[in-house]
Amino acid sequence: MTFTDRLRALQRRKQTVLCVGLDPDPARLPRPLRRESNLITAVRKFLQHIIDATSHVACAYKFNLAFFEALGRDGWSVLEATLQYMPDGVMTIADGKRGDIGSSARFYARAVFELLPFDACTVSPYMGRDAVAPFLAYENRAVFVLTRTSNPGARDFQERRCDNEPLYLTVARAVARWDQELPGTAGLVVGATDPYALAAVHLACPGLPLLIPGVGAQGGAIPPILQVARRNPVLVNSSRQILYASDQDDFMEAAARAAETLRAQLTAACPI
Repeated sequence: MTFTDRLRALQRRKQTVLCVGLDPDPARLPRPLRRESNLITAVRKFLQHIIDATSHVACAYKFNLAFFEALGRDGWSVLEATLQYMPDGVMTIADGKRGDIGSSARFYARAVFELLPFDACTVSPYMGRDAVAPFLAYENRAVFVLTRTSNPGARDFQERRCDNEPLYLTVARAVARWDQELPGTAGLVVGATDPYALAAVHLACPGLPLLIPGVGAQGGAIPPILQVARRNPVLVNSSRQILYASDQDDFMEAAARAAETLRAQLTAACPI
């Protein structure tokens, strides 16, 4: 089965499109874990507790690799341990936004798909197809290509006109062509903070999976996502709203409530 096939089957079985982002910021760890004498142990426990609290309503977890890299050499061990801790019935995404070419891209792909058992990753298309092709070579995995991101500065380049349309649509159409050559291996990152872009990509590229960040702390709204979900498989990511729902002893319960609430909002408005 391709990544897209596996994603659809998993979402139907669990009735959820929720993706929980894992962005472990040591400065925001809950108070009970700050008492740990070893920071790496505290981060590892925190991530395991979050997984325990949310895996019943999540279909995927997105690892923000920058947070793990910033932990130094021990960050790699936390990354490996957290991947090994994942229960059945969830998919994993390496959010590193890689964007190099040639042998660098091949080794980035090898790192996330061979050395580490991620199901998907994020890639920047700025250097063209050469930056994406090594990741597409893994037929049972997927590449989510940055298309219209959720940050305010996205408009600096992504909304520039190219052939009478925004550059992000040119990117989306290119990714759709690549996916036709290797079906089920490509998707798009489109932020929830721009409903117009979501609608435009939805119309231009029906069927391509969309990884949608920006819900919650970044202010993205749910209704535009639900319109898109009628034609595109979606993964709706929420990180800080769930991870840091509480910094007290009840942080697991608070994370579970936040995840359950968001999942209910998504599935009630647009059943899978």
